[in-house]
Amino acid sequence: MTESARFHGTELLWKLSDQGRSVTRPALTVPRIAAAGITLADAAGMASVSMQQVAGMLDVTKMALYRHVTNKAELVAVMIEIAVGEPPDLSTVPGGWRPKLTEWARLMRETWQRHPWLPAATVGERAMGPREIGWTESAVAALEGTGLTGAQRMDAVFLVSGHIRNTRSASTAGTQPWSPDKRLRSQIAAHGDLFPALVAATEDTIDATPDSSWEFGLARIFDGLELLITGR
Repeated sequence: MTESARFHGTELLWKLSDQGRSVTRPALTVPRIAAAGITLADAAGMASVSMQQVAGMLDVTKMALYRHVTNKAELVAVMIEIAVGEPPDLSTVPGGWRPKLTEWARLMRETWQRHPWLPAATVGERAMGPREIGWTESAVAALEGTGLTGAQRMDAVFLVSGHIRNTRSASTAGTQPWSPDKRLRSQIAAHGDLFPALVAATEDTIDATPDSSWEFGLARIFDGLELLITGR
C-alpha cells in the first residue's frame, strides 16, 4: 500500500466536526453514513459493514455514498473517529498520574466494550482524526512531571493500551479459560498428572472476579511505572 493510499481520507477526518455543526447540511452526511456503519458493526462486527449494507440501511444508493466517502477504508476511518468519542479531560481527576491514567484506562475500556470492533480496527498505520489522537494526548499528558522521558511516556501509554486490548471484556480476561464453566478446565483436570501446576493454580481461580486479569494487570503495570518514576 502506498503512503498516499494509507493515509487517504485524513483531511475528511479533520472536517467531521464542521459537518456535524452545519445547519444547512444535506440529508446524507458523512456523520450520518458513519453512524449507520457503527450500528452495523456494533450488532454484527466489521464483517457486516460494506458500502452496500450501509446504503441499504440509509435507503440510498451505493453511488450516493461515494459522493461523501470514497471507499470502505475511508468509511471505517470516520466510524472510528466518531465511535471513540471526545478524549477525556483528566485535569479534573484528583491526585497524580496514577489515578488519572486509571480513569483514562477505564474510559477507553468502556468505549471498546461499547464498540467491540474498535480494537481490531485501530491497528496499523492509517488515517487518524483529532479525537483518536486526543486520547493518546490525554494519557501522555497525565505522565508529565513524572521525570519519564518522552519515549518512556509514549511506551507506557501503549503498554496500558495493549493491556486494555487484551482484557477489554470479561470474556477475553486471561483467567476465563480456567473458570469452572469452561471445557479447558475439565480437560486439564482430567490430565492432572501432566499439568499438576495448572491444576493446583486453577483451584484458586474459582472465586476470582470476571475482571481479575484486568485489575491485576493494570495494577502491576502501574506498580512498575511507579518504581521507575520513584527511582528517578
